[in-house]
Amino acid sequence: MSIKVKRSHAQPISRLLSKSGDIGKLMRQSRLIDQAQSHLRAHLPEEMRSHIFVGGFKEGRLTLISGQASWLTWLRFEQRRLLALLHQLPGFETVSGFTFKVRPVRPVQAPPRNTRSLSADAGKTLAECASDTQDPSLRKALERLASHAPRQ
Repeated sequence: MSIKVKRSHAQPISRLLSKSGDIGKLMRQSRLIDQAQSHLRAHLPEEMRSHIFVGGFKEGRLTLISGQASWLTWLRFEQRRLLALLHQLPGFETVSGFTFKVRPVRPVQAPPRNTRSLSADAGKTLAECASDTQDPSLRKALERLASHAPRQ
């Protein structure tokens, strides 16, 4: 059995982001969702803003996601007002309702930083090596390394 490789050429980014491309549609939908989220958050109470996320837009319904059901219960009571707010935005005139979902929303956390420490003895040894070195660029580099050690 043989597998034939389809040879395709790289496409220019302008074609990928054009109105007919799939990536272009995805980018436009992403911008619309971001616009809806910022518009809704601007009109929500302060304590609620960081807990509500727009999850998507499908078949005329906007999906709202929160980590707690209590926030979504409040939104259910405010559906008419929120729909009126969304209808003000271009591209959201056809929104007919909301789909509410409770999902644990985990904030994006930066990976823990790996910090290295240099002992005082190692710093002293590097400083001694730097003083014995003739090459000025190597001496500078060794002195810079030695400066990271704690002073005694």
